[in-house]
Amino acid sequence: MIRWRQGVVRATGPGWPGVLLLDVDTSDGESLRALAYPDVVGTPRTGDRVLLNTTALDRSLGTGGLALVVAVPDRPDAWPAREAEEPGHLVKARYTPLQTMVLGVDDPEGAHHGRLADADDLGGMPVVAADLHSALPAVLAGVRLEDEGLRVVYVMTDGGALPAAYSRTVAVLRERGWLEAVVTAGQAYGGDLEAVTVHSALLAAHHVVGADLVVVTQGPGNLGTGTRWGFSGVSAGEALNAAAVLGGRPVASLRVSQADPRPRHRGLSHHSATAYGRVLAHPAEVPLPHGTTGHAATDGCLADVRAAVGELVHAAPHLRPVDVAVEGVVEALHGSPVPLATMGRGLEEDTASFVAAAVAGRRAAVLGSA
Repeated sequence: MIRWRQGVVRATGPGWPGVLLLDVDTSDGESLRALAYPDVVGTPRTGDRVLLNTTALDRSLGTGGLALVVAVPDRPDAWPAREAEEPGHLVKARYTPLQTMVLGVDDPEGAHHGRLADADDLGGMPVVAADLHSALPAVLAGVRLEDEGLRVVYVMTDGGALPAAYSRTVAVLRERGWLEAVVTAGQAYGGDLEAVTVHSALLAAHHVVGADLVVVTQGPGNLGTGTRWGFSGVSAGEALNAAAVLGGRPVASLRVSQADPRPRHRGLSHHSATAYGRVLAHPAEVPLPHGTTGHAATDGCLADVRAAVGELVHAAPHLRPVDVAVEGVVEALHGSPVPLATMGRGLEEDTASFVAAAVAGRRAAVLGSA
């Protein structure tokens, strides 16, 4: 259940778009670093009393070591402005204490309803799906290695963080021009466009933004229980099903690792084998790194991945492996405007993870440029 605490803001620090960071002295004598979403709870300032949710923090789970501000109860002028005639009726984070109302991209009150009312086709637009949010900048590095001029949209699903603002990665990628737009789907919110489903998010990316390709993955953080089916990354297979049904070009970005201490994620992760081998029910390309990176451990891991995918294809003939050259990929990854990290491991520690994601982006860029 929820763990509540309260405290007083001692100082405010630099955040990033949509996020404010605070130092809070709690009523039980502890000092905590806290995060506030001004668009949701308002803008706290020094001296304000704040109500905090420390549920995940107290269990050392994935909030990045931060408490979350739930309310600034004593100062109504800090709360987000309320527009009486503000359009939109999509409720996200529904029936939770912090449910929020947004204007859906295909909402009848919005400007794009007519364009999307009968939209049903992506016109062959490539759609890359990945398991982890950490794959996003690596996929984009691969895209840009092939073609820097492509318009790329990120569709954020709700398997991890729900507020798009939580992702510092997305904030920097937008600032540097690596992303044209963000569409938040399902219960996720805070993107440039809001969608009810991944299907409508993909259609919005194509018909409203004019994307050349789309990358779909959950927000920062993910949920897994160490069981065959109990992980939020199954949504990668579901996203590619949506792309196929709508006439897109599904591209499966593999989750791999040369350094994960857990056997189920070493080499080809069981997440990818399950999401693409069993959840995905339509034909899809599986880009495989081809060539040598010059790093023995990385190349050995990728050779094992190629063999594992070969076995997977026998049981899942809808998958089509495609060789993608690794020439220049590691250099492109070093040019990422955000630090590359997956499960606490950086590019030097787990090069294979990012190379596998980058070749998926490179292949999608070829398809998007055709």
